[in-house]
Amino acid sequence: MDYMRLGQRIREERLRLNLTQAALAESVDISDTYMGAIERGERSLTLGTLVRIVNRLGVTIDYLLADSVSDSDLNIMEQFKQIIDGQPLERKQWAISVLRSMFSYFDKEES
Repeated sequence: MDYMRLGQRIREERLRLNLTQAALAESVDISDTYMGAIERGERSLTLGTLVRIVNRLGVTIDYLLADSVSDSDLNIMEQFKQIIDGQPLERKQWAISVLRSMFSYFDKEES
């Protein structure tokens, strides 16, 4: 986990909202000292604290953790699954068709 980059992103979003460290810390029920350490990448944080921070900042966890999430095949497949879950069968089939066409195009370009 890249706590330094996570802290930088939290700081960027806090400043975007014109919040002080103390104001953000108070709104997520942590000390301002702890918030400062999080932003400097010196401390880790619990999932509960992270959720409260993203909710207050109005961003997503994946945005804050973008540099920490691995792009392994398993992770990519899980992302595909999250995208198509809950979609009707017809849309899922359409998505597969689009992917097949796209990869076919890439294969032709490489030849």
